Amino acid sequence: MLYITQLIYIKDNCEEAFLEFESKAIPLLQEYGGKVIQRIRPTADSFIEGEELRPYEIHIVSMESKDRLKEFANDPRRQDFIHLKDESVSEILMFMGEKV
Repeated sequence: MLYITQLIYIKDNCEEAFLEFESKAIPLLQEYGGKVIQRIRPTADSFIEGEELRPYEIHIVSMESKDRLKEFANDPRRQDFIHLKDESVSEILMFMGEKV
């Protein structure tokens, strides 16, 4: 099992496009065996320390394998709405690992 953590930073005034992307991407992810373990929208008071900007959302997702993740990423249906992600997301910091 593969675990992915994403710190997602969105562009100013692009929340609506990002949320539309998520509303389409998450159900598709589930078709590929992915699970959203946590989807967190941190607030300023939830941060104790750090030098980087606060992400808009933090996602923790599980996938069966890297191959399944690639299949999801390349799904033609996802390509139809990937422009929403491109329009709204400025940066994603992603970590992949396994449960220990």
